[in-house]
Amino acid sequence: METDLKILLIDENEARAAILFEGLRASGLDCVEWLKDTKNLSERIFALDPDVILVDLENPNRDVLEQMFQVSREVKRPIAMFVDQSDSQSIHQAIEAGVSAYIVDGLKSERVKSIVDMTVSRFNAFAKLHRELAEAKTALQDRKIIDKAKGILMQQRDIGEAEAYALLRKAAMNKGQKISEIASSIVTASELLG
Repeated sequence: METDLKILLIDENEARAAILFEGLRASGLDCVEWLKDTKNLSERIFALDPDVILVDLENPNRDVLEQMFQVSREVKRPIAMFVDQSDSQSIHQAIEAGVSAYIVDGLKSERVKSIVDMTVSRFNAFAKLHRELAEAKTALQDRKIIDKAKGILMQQRDIGEAEAYALLRKAAMNKGQKISEIASSIVTASELLG
């Protein structure tokens, strides 16, 4: 684990926060900011720009949990939530919101290091999956638009698929654009001109 991680600790209870501080310091994590309340939370988190967020909610009500889940969706940082009590719906909402670790009744200083490690690892793995999924969706969309543009060229010029693709590639090279961008222009023009 990197010891220069900037940790944000959100906890209204000083005694509970002290347990997390102790665990973080014992792990060599000294760069810790502490927020004692959740007022204007998103803005304050963006201003502090932490690498990891630890939230200790003791016994959160539904409104507090929803606020934390909203923050999780907005800030896109590794987040570990410590709660004393929970139910399956809260756990499900936390996972849907992107919380990396949801620890029920597990606030012990000696566990903090391993929880931070797991939180960062799980967040990075999840972010990688999201990037790969976005890339796959883009590649699929590009493939569809290129196929559609090839079809238009084949019909209008009475040429084969390989020739249509060669035309797209040559136009892309000449204009310094991606083949998908040229293909999109052809499809748009075809739709406009009927």
